[in-house]
Amino acid sequence: MSVGFVMLCHTALDRAAEVARHWAQQGCPVVIHVDARIRPRAFREMRTALADYRKLIRFSPRHRCHWGSWNLVAATQDASALMLREFPQVQHVFLASGACLPLRPAADLAAYLAERPGTDFIESVTTREVGWTVGGLDIERFQFFFPFSWRRHRRLFDLAVRAQRRLRVRRRVPEGLVPHLGSQWWCLSRPTLEAILKSPDRSRHDAYFRRVWIPDESYFQTLVRRYSKAIESRSLTLFKFDHQGKPHIFYDDHLSLLRRSDYFAARKAWPHADKLYDAFLRPQKTGAPRAEPNPGRIDRLFTAAKERRLKGRAGLYMQSRFPTNNFENGKTAVSYSVFQGFSDVMPGFTEWLTHVTETRVHGHLFGPDRVEFAGGESVYRGGLSDSARLRDYNPKSFLTNLIWNTRPEHQCFMFGPCDNQKVNDFMAADPNARFAIITGAWAVPLYRSGQPFEEIRREAARLQRVEMELLDLLNQHWVKARVRIWSLAEFLDHPMEPLQTVVEDTAPRLRPRVTSVPPLVDLTGFGAFLQSLRNHGMQPLVMGDYPANDLFHSDDQQSRPYLVS
Repeated sequence: MSVGFVMLCHTALDRAAEVARHWAQQGCPVVIHVDARIRPRAFREMRTALADYRKLIRFSPRHRCHWGSWNLVAATQDASALMLREFPQVQHVFLASGACLPLRPAADLAAYLAERPGTDFIESVTTREVGWTVGGLDIERFQFFFPFSWRRHRRLFDLAVRAQRRLRVRRRVPEGLVPHLGSQWWCLSRPTLEAILKSPDRSRHDAYFRRVWIPDESYFQTLVRRYSKAIESRSLTLFKFDHQGKPHIFYDDHLSLLRRSDYFAARKAWPHADKLYDAFLRPQKTGAPRAEPNPGRIDRLFTAAKERRLKGRAGLYMQSRFPTNNFENGKTAVSYSVFQGFSDVMPGFTEWLTHVTETRVHGHLFGPDRVEFAGGESVYRGGLSDSARLRDYNPKSFLTNLIWNTRPEHQCFMFGPCDNQKVNDFMAADPNARFAIITGAWAVPLYRSGQPFEEIRREAARLQRVEMELLDLLNQHWVKARVRIWSLAEFLDHPMEPLQTVVEDTAPRLRPRVTSVPPLVDLTGFGAFLQSLRNHGMQPLVMGDYPANDLFHSDDQQSRPYLVS
């Protein structure tokens, strides 16, 4: 084979040994570097497991490697030098980690590289022109000194960076080099790799990059621009990073995705992904024409996964974003309707709306005594209880859970000034909320209650104050909910038009035609009741232009049609 593999291992040595044996069985030389932090016993067990392949497998001098440290580059240098010295037939060196998983036969890789002799496959982009890094330093990693570890001494690291920014520290880049960045995993040709390792300027280059932050992502990526004759700025290893710059891990359910990726290896595979290792480490057919490694085929899936990770699903409150207000992707999952005053004027409204729109219509979900689920259920979908005490512990979560658990159904529920008002701000800012309000309708149950008038007057003043606060809230410029408001007088004057509007809003796909309205309550004497409130010092403000005399006299109720055909 004209391709050799250098493996950097620091964990899951049993899996790394399986991969090394897989490549050696196909005739490929393998040089393994095992982190010096690994216990001697585990290292000896790995060497023993690979003893049958001593002619093809070598172990390079061990370095104690930490993330972002120079020792990662030193380990790669020593392993690559050993590969070039021990295996003169190798024309390309493929750098992999112990967590890499071969996706195609080594013969396919050798044939692919034979067609491109002298070509170096390494991601190499300039820091000034391309923002390659995610949430880290760009050009400053080449200009500053980094005496402290970013992971082990974060506070000291940040202090050193801030101090050097304030002092305007600027390290001099060695002559002839232009800083470049890229993935650590490359496949370099023998001439290029020898030129880098045997360069007369190597000591100067190494001294400079020892003080560069994360040199394993810049050392070879920069030097290859000086010594290579043909560069393909891409990797033959499939790797993906999330929005925080951390690598994605491939599990068993990524099997079909990896098979159609056309890459030669993938990083990084979960050590316990038995299906992946069984599928790709078994002998595979070679010689079949395969497409070029093309990240575009799977980028769409990873982009969707990244978006899902950042935004989540609309209306689903994940633990990672729940504590932060307004960080959710949509306050609720689907649209829902809130009706205020309709059931006060028309006692059979909930049953009528259920029949006309074929939707789920609840009673007062935020009532003071209990949650009035549709059908009188005591426990609703998702284990939601009808206990008002449990609901009021977090009314917002109660509503979002109800909407999420019943999606994609459109939920409707009654609301009023007597209900828990703590959820008003949330619903007002929710684009999925649809308010339909008959202002002043709360006075109808008071009128029919038979309570002492002084108690009625005090309660009427309180309910009007609560409703006016809701109306002021819904009139704010930031409100996202769809709001329709009618005064009691306006509704009673032409009930058919508001009902047709709310029915179309509730069931926009069906768009049913309203041909009948539910019976209205008997409002004989209601005008005189409102006048009595005025006479006793309580000013009704939200009923609209309601006449002081009875709106519906017994002699004209027969002439006012409640059923329209």
